[in-house]
Order: sequence, then structure tokens, then C-alpha cells
Amino acid sequence: MAVQEARQCGGDCVRGARDGHRRAVAAFLAQRDGLAAGEGLPAALAHSAGASRQWVSDELTQSARAVAERGREAGLSWPDRVWRATLATVWGGVVALALAEASTAVGAGWTPARTAGLLAAVAVAVLLTVTAHLYRSGGGLLAPVLGEDNRLSTSRAVAAAWVLLALFTTLVLALRLAAASEAAERARVLHGLELARCGGLLTVVFLTSSIAVLVRRVVTVRIHGQRLQKVRADRPRGADLLADDAGRGSLADAQYVAVSLVALLFAVVRLTRRPEQLPDLPWGLAVLVVVSAATYLAAKYAEGGRPVVLSVVRAREAGDLDAPIRTGDDIEIRGVGFVPPGAGTPDRLARMVVRIGAVHVHVPLIPVPGGFANPTDTLLTVPVPVDVEAGRVEVRVVTAAGVETNGVLVEVAE
Repeated sequence: MAVQEARQCGGDCVRGARDGHRRAVAAFLAQRDGLAAGEGLPAALAHSAGASRQWVSDELTQSARAVAERGREAGLSWPDRVWRATLATVWGGVVALALAEASTAVGAGWTPARTAGLLAAVAVAVLLTVTAHLYRSGGGLLAPVLGEDNRLSTSRAVAAAWVLLALFTTLVLALRLAAASEAAERARVLHGLELARCGGLLTVVFLTSSIAVLVRRVVTVRIHGQRLQKVRADRPRGADLLADDAGRGSLADAQYVAVSLVALLFAVVRLTRRPEQLPDLPWGLAVLVVVSAATYLAAKYAEGGRPVVLSVVRAREAGDLDAPIRTGDDIEIRGVGFVPPGAGTPDRLARMVVRIGAVHVHVPLIPVPGGFANPTDTLLTVPVPVDVEAGRVEVRVVTAAGVETNGVLVEVAE
């Protein structure tokens, strides 16, 4: 519905959604820093640390949900804006190719290879235009390279680049073969399609395509096995190709993109030098791409992990006496993996839950200037509700990704 409304009112809706999201974020940050400094707290709650903390957490949770809703609106308007930009990029590339061929033809003359290259570029651009129009609600040309988490997939993007190169070069040879009038020229073109000349290119295309399929399978199996936490992004970003879900730079992704880009540029240069055959990618360069892809796949196997609770202790303020855990006390849950990559936004932090026996306790948001002191990836602080029965109870954490940790037994005194 939001996308349809964006199409009806044009770019004003898109800009309005983005501006609304920016204003909501700015208002939330101001509110968070103000509450962290003790501003705006009702006087009736000042006498109770627990009540004031809960009130602050509830206020921030409501504001965070409003920010998330604005973010979703901006994300829904994203495909309508991007699919047109992808088409402009494609046809801009065709124009750039035409200008490059025209400039290099000065003195050397216009050749059938230049005509074949330009016609092949137009044919590929038309195919991509049709694809972008069919998938305009999903981001146009970016739809095939989007992962299930609404992020750009590095493996799919690399595979798509190699497939497009293979498609373009095959069209060039097909046009060269159709325009050839002499038998010797036709034989030369057919000779350029022999496996001995294009084995490196075909190996890389097969490998990168297989890696894209295998990575999807690996991620799906690890998510279902609760060994990997995935949180859906509001919208894709170009940095997804070089970073992890939290936006931090990833060496495995970056090296895979860089090596593939260098190999692609080499293949394009070989095509321009010898347009009568598929790019004869040297086996040394092909093996380099294989090593890079293997490193990327190994990183996908190694990333993530299930959140784990290591211990649960009673929280102690300065001046408090040591005592057993009782209802009304705060407990500290220490472990790892409580905040999945990409789940550091306030609305997702507010979705974290601690199960103490049969009682589900939402983790309170405790603001500090510039961020939150609670929850964190390794430490959660929650109160023990009065509904928790005395005795041995099990404590578990449910993260924003929906993954439940192991249980740790604690003794609640009467």
C-alpha cells in the first residue's frame, strides 16, 4: 500500500518518508540523551529507582517503535526510487560504451567488432530493462541480488556480474558470427568458443554461481538450527556488499568483491583486445578467484553462533549488602551473543525478553549519553518480578532474532 501511494504522489512521498524518518530519529536521540541526563522524569517517580527506570524504558520503547515505523515507511518507498536509478545506470553504461568506441575508432576506423559490441550492449540493456520493470516493486535490477534478510547479497552480486559478462561476450560472438561473410572469419569465431580457450571463464562462472546457491543453503540451515541469528534490515544499502549485518567491514566479503572485480576487469580488457573469442581468463587468475571464493564460503560457515548464558548473579549497588536473590531484586545475566548483528536499533533492543521460570520479563532500556547501558551483547540487567515463585528457577534469554539461549538455574529466596 505504501509503495502504491508513493507511485501516485511521485517523489514527494519518497522525500517525505525519508525526511519523516530523519526527524523521528533526531527526536528520539534528543529524548534518549535527555532522559539519560535525568530530564523529563516525573517527580512522583523520583523516589523509586525501579519505577523511574521502567517509566524511562516504556517511553523510549514507544518512541523507538515510532522511529521503526518511519523507517519501514522509508524502506517501502525505496524500491520505487531505486529501480529507475538502476535503469539510468544501465543505459548510461550503454552511452558510455558508444562514446568510448566512437573515440577509439578515430584513425583506426569502425570495425564489425565495434558494431557487435554496441548491439550486444543494447540487447543486454533491453533485457535488464524488462527485468527491472517486472521486479520494480522489489528494487528493479537489485531484486535478484537481495537476500532474504533484505540486504544485498555479496555472493549473488558477484555471481550476477560474472553471468552478465558471459552473456554479453556470447552475444558479441553471436553477432560477429551472424555478420561474418567469409568462411575463415566464421571459423575463427567458432574457434574462439572452444573449451580450451574459455575454460578459465567457465570455471569462474560455475564456481561463483555455485557459491551463491551454497551460501543460501548454509545460511538457511544455520538459522533453522539456531546457530546463526539473522535480523531483517529496513532496506538494502551498498555497504552490504562489503560489511556484515551490523554494518562493520568484513574482510571475507571485501576480498571476494575486490578479487572478482579485478578478474572481471581483466576479462573485459581481454575481450576488447580479442573480440573474436570468449575472454581467455588465465588459469592463475581463475585459481585466485577460486581461493577467494573458498575463503568467503569458509567465513560464512564460521560466522554467527548461538547466544549463550554463562552465569546469573544478583546485581549489587554501591553500599548494598550481599544477599541471595529475592523477588524485586535486579539480576545480571552474563553471556555472549545477546544482541545479534543488525539488532542494535532501539526498537529491536526493546524486543529482548528474559524468561525467569514461567514469567517473561522485557529487558528495560537504560539510556546513557550516546547509547544504552542495558541491554548489551554480553550483559543484561532485569528485575525479578514478584510473580516468580521462590525456589530453583530457570533463566533464559530470547533475543531480537527469536533465538532462545540455554537455561541457567538460580535460587530465588523467599
